[in-house]
Amino acid sequence: MPQWFDPVTKAPFDLAGRVTLVTGGGRGIGAAIATRLAEAGATVVVANRTLDVAEELVRHLAGRGLRALGVPFGALDRASLRAVVDGIASEHGRLDIVVHNAGGCLWSSLEKLDEEKLDATLALNLNACFWLAQAAIPHMRENRFGRILVTSSVSARVAMGGGAHYSAAKAGVNAFIRGAAFEHARDGITVNGVEAGFIAKPGRGTLSTPENMARIGRFIPVGRMGEADDIAYAMLYLASEQAKYVTGQTIAVDGGSTLPETGFAVEQQWGIE
Repeated sequence: MPQWFDPVTKAPFDLAGRVTLVTGGGRGIGAAIATRLAEAGATVVVANRTLDVAEELVRHLAGRGLRALGVPFGALDRASLRAVVDGIASEHGRLDIVVHNAGGCLWSSLEKLDEEKLDATLALNLNACFWLAQAAIPHMRENRFGRILVTSSVSARVAMGGGAHYSAAKAGVNAFIRGAAFEHARDGITVNGVEAGFIAKPGRGTLSTPENMARIGRFIPVGRMGEADDIAYAMLYLASEQAKYVTGQTIAVDGGSTLPETGFAVEQQWGIE
């Protein structure tokens, strides 16, 4: 081993002393992200539209000796976003990491898409990134440390029927990440995202029935749908000190689903019938 090599003696991804906000943190991917950040030592504020759901996770984390609290969260209301961010910074004296995980889509064909569905999809997935960042950056700049992270989607680069507006929102998210990262690179603030592929949500939605999970998994190179922790661990890295030289990037966590040209290529490669 070269003499100049200094091994890291601390636990990997040590977030002790960091204060984190995770939106849409009550269930699924958000709950996994909140859990992994808390396990790394952060104080995690779980923001969720339904407070009862956030508090259920908070009780679970507190029972393990981890630091967490829940707050209600209205992602479509700019004033609400700022109030949540300013409240956290005031109570804890800092805000280090913001993870905008809240998202979703009111699915509709392009031909039948109405203004309400388009506006709601853009507001939740894209607009909220701007308002959260705008509120958080002054607090982060004070401490010369900040991590702004967004759960994006491979839908930003590939298409799915009924989701043109969702794809447009996530493509906008990826552009937001690059622009915000560039503007605040000298402030000690990094901005990154994770593009989620097919992630299983057992018990929630028709895509996550065992039959459909197996069917979808046939067309994914690694042979299965993803798990919430697959996204959470990527977020944990991006939130850490070890990712201090990574900014303006999105990491596709999709089991390789965006690699093959078509589903036929997967069938041909592995002889699937």
